Amino acid sequence: MMSAKSAISKEIFAPHDERMLAAVQVKRRTKKKIPFLATGGQGEYLTYICLSVTNKKPALVSVTKVKQFEGSSSFVRRSQWMLDQLRQVNGIDPNRDCPEFDLVFENSFDQWVASTASEKCTFFQVLHNISQRYLSDKKPEFINCQSKVLGGNSILHSAADSVTSAVQKASQALNERGERLGRAEKQTAEMMNSSQQFAETAHKLAMKHKC
Repeated sequence: MMSAKSAISKEIFAPHDERMLAAVQVKRRTKKKIPFLATGGQGEYLTYICLSVTNKKPALVSVTKVKQFEGSSSFVRRSQWMLDQLRQVNGIDPNRDCPEFDLVFENSFDQWVASTASEKCTFFQVLHNISQRYLSDKKPEFINCQSKVLGGNSILHSAADSVTSAVQKASQALNERGERLGRAEKQTAEMMNSSQQFAETAHKLAMKHKC
C-alpha cells in the first residue's frame, strides 16, 4: 500500500512538475493541548505541511498545506506560500523533544502539533537545508520554544551547543576526578613518607636503648 506521503507526492506535486522534499502530518494547536489524533480518529480531515521544489529552473520552493478529508483516499491542495515568504520557524528545543511548532509567514501565522517530535525534527532539518540552498537573502529565523532567536544555523548551533555542553561537563568531571585522585595520591605519598620516617626514628630509638 502506498504511504500517504508518497501518494501526496504523486497526486499533488508530480502533475505540476514539482518534487516533494518533505512532509509532516500535523494538527492545529489549540489553547488546551490535546493528544494527537491518529488516522481514523475523530478529526474530519488530516493535514500535512509539505515542502516542494519545481523541476524547472530557476527552482522555486513552496510550503503547501495539503488535506485528506475523512472517507476519501485523495488529497487536496489548500494554502500555499513561497519559501521566501516564510519569516520565522518557532519550535526548536535542544533540551527536549517537542512536537509543537509555529510557522510565521508575511501575512499569516499557524500553530501546529506534529504527529511525532522526530517527524518534526526531520521536517525542520530539510527546511533549514533548503533555506540555506535556495534563499540568498530573507532566510527565515529559526527560533526556540522560548522565543529566543538562534540564528540562521540554529539547528546546527543548538545541536553543537548540546554536544559541546555535554563534552564540557564530561571534561570537567574528569578534571575534578583527576584532581581528587591527584590529591589522594599526594596524601598517600606524604603518609608513606611520614610512616617511613617514623619507622626509621623508632628503629634508631630502639637501637639506642638496646645499647
